[in-house]
Amino acid sequence: MLNLLTPKRTESYSTRSLEAQVGHTPLLHLKQTAVAANLPETVQIYAKAEWFNLSGSVKDRAALHIIRTAEENGQLWPGMTLLDASSGNMALAYAVLGKARGYKVLLAVPESAGAERIAHLRRLGAEVIVTPGADGSDGAIRAAQEIAKTNRSLFYANQYNNPANWQAYYETMAPEIWTQTQGQVTDFVAVLGSSGTFMGTARRLRAFNPDVRCIAVQPASAKEGIKGLKHMPTAIRPAIYHETVADAALSITRREADAMQEMLALCEGIEVGSSAAAAVAAAVNYARTLEYGHVVTVLPDAPQAF
Repeated sequence: MLNLLTPKRTESYSTRSLEAQVGHTPLLHLKQTAVAANLPETVQIYAKAEWFNLSGSVKDRAALHIIRTAEENGQLWPGMTLLDASSGNMALAYAVLGKARGYKVLLAVPESAGAERIAHLRRLGAEVIVTPGADGSDGAIRAAQEIAKTNRSLFYANQYNNPANWQAYYETMAPEIWTQTQGQVTDFVAVLGSSGTFMGTARRLRAFNPDVRCIAVQPASAKEGIKGLKHMPTAIRPAIYHETVADAALSITRREADAMQEMLALCEGIEVGSSAAAAVAAAVNYARTLEYGHVVTVLPDAPQAF
């Protein structure tokens, strides 16, 4: 059975509020996966189960922090519309949390996100502009940029260039990992999309302990088709991403991610999305190079039910 390590909720606002359901996710000890991968007992794998967030993914953390920061800075106020581009999870986070805080939400989403997901966003009240699937998330980004240029009354959240994105993980995820591992985390491995999760968590973990090694993971090529992940050499590069923050970079293939999805279901009894499987596959590959370590990764989401 999975060992769940869950931090306490300490916010001053009501734990019955929607926003209180963001963060404080369990840390799973993937013990059977480590055994199946023939890792020594001195090397353990842990993973943050981010599907426990309100809209079902790690992106709730960034969406909420971006909205709150914009409010505090006077960039976003009641009656305004929030605009951004997303290939999926961030769009859902905006749709849920934007509505919860009283905003209209306008999203540029690639057709490749899937008809059911796009329909779900619209059921949540978001206005969705569908961009060509062949252009991927970069096409959605370009569409959002054009809209922002022509309509200054919108708040363009701009997740790929907004420092509030990575700051969300600096303030929330990293302290949770530190507490849940009792300061024993030695290595942090995370996949790159907008790169906020990696950038913020890596920086804060290093603030706790400069010896923590931080590993960035991206698809082996632009054609791997792992949803939510960016192949930085061929994609529009997020301004918040700085490769020097990583101690090392790893690549992962769709085949490895698919195999890990099956392994996690068989060994741990959990179903995860392709980006989460890619993260664990990379963490295991990296762990094979260690003699000792507490390796922590992030499961961005679980398979969507729609």
